[in-house]
Amino acid sequence: MKRLSSWLLGLTTILLPLLLITTAIRILLTPTYLQIAYRLPAFPPDPFGFTTEERLYWANYSLTYLLNQADISFLADQTLSNGQPLYNARELRHMVDVKNLVQLMLHVWTALIIFYGVVGIWFWRTHQGSAFWRALSRGGWLTLGLILLILIGVVVSFNWLFTAFHRLFFEGDTWLFYYSDTLIRLFPLRFWQDAFTAMGLLTLTLALITALGGQKLASRTA
Repeated sequence: MKRLSSWLLGLTTILLPLLLITTAIRILLTPTYLQIAYRLPAFPPDPFGFTTEERLYWANYSLTYLLNQADISFLADQTLSNGQPLYNARELRHMVDVKNLVQLMLHVWTALIIFYGVVGIWFWRTHQGSAFWRALSRGGWLTLGLILLILIGVVVSFNWLFTAFHRLFFEGDTWLFYYSDTLIRLFPLRFWQDAFTAMGLLTLTLALITALGGQKLASRTA
């Protein structure tokens, strides 16, 4: 029993950064965040003519594709007001890759929520609540350190961080596009800069709440 408790406490600490990061990403995968992102000060206009309303419409449509169970025809069948396809073949292939990554993340996020729920109940039932909260607190501090490194990367060289991210999760140069492509017009580099920053700040907030809250709850249940 002690060995099992030790393993579970270790996993509770180590997996928390992944839970908090995926939670922050899930919060950003919403129409609300898109509304905020496109209206941030100095957000660059589309040099090829999309209005903010058109950007929001197609960005929300693309977000819906990432979160639903439809195949790529959901996007491939769409055309712009000038009759051109919403996305070309290269962009459609990338959207399939992005959807696969998003869906995997959502499955991981759901599994982690279930894991923490089950483990939390188990430690409560075995009268080890204090140890569980301390493990959560340690995971919160661990997350703070990791996210601070990411935010430093955003400040020092976002282009390097952005490139490294894509090389890690996508094959070859399938994620590179022309400035005139719809994906770049809808989601310019500034969009991703803001998204990485928002993800970092959200995760930092969640981590700080967990770190401090875990300490307080551990002392109460000791």
